[in-house]
Amino acid sequence: MKILTFMLSILFTLHLGAKPMKKEIATLAGGCFWGMEDILRAIPGVTNTTVGYTGGSVDRPTYEIVKLGTTNHAESIEVEFDPSKITYAEILGYFFRMHNPTTVNQQGNDKGSQYRSAIFYQSDEQKIVALDVIKKVDASKKWDKPIVTQVLAATKFYPAEEYHQDYLKKNAGGYTCHWLRP
Repeated sequence: MKILTFMLSILFTLHLGAKPMKKEIATLAGGCFWGMEDILRAIPGVTNTTVGYTGGSVDRPTYEIVKLGTTNHAESIEVEFDPSKITYAEILGYFFRMHNPTTVNQQGNDKGSQYRSAIFYQSDEQKIVALDVIKKVDASKKWDKPIVTQVLAATKFYPAEEYHQDYLKKNAGGYTCHWLRP
């Protein structure tokens, strides 16, 4: 009985000493959400990804409505990450390498406002970081044209239908226009 009590006290002490994981959310739009999710979920420090719709005028949008390009929603991804392992600026660094931020309402073959490049910031701090990263990416001249990525306050995020979640995991070799550029 003494051993059991001792073991329980150790477990209790260890549990109390454990710090909860911090989390932060980045909401990004850069074309078809499948390809973005496929890249972002593999980044160390990213703890969860959810594809969906944000930035529009329709309550509870669905793919069938958003694909028409009339709701102003963007196909987007909500990225949950641990800021002690990766910073918001680093997440944005990947974002600007995985899509073309110089095209208005288009990524690859996908055209329409639902495929625009946008950062939906969750706080004033995220807004400041986003604007700073855009300035640095523009100055780097990695892109021949200026960055047209919108920086907007986050609005309600609506998760996409289940068949869109982890789409490229479920459908290996499916369509994507995303890859990490140097």
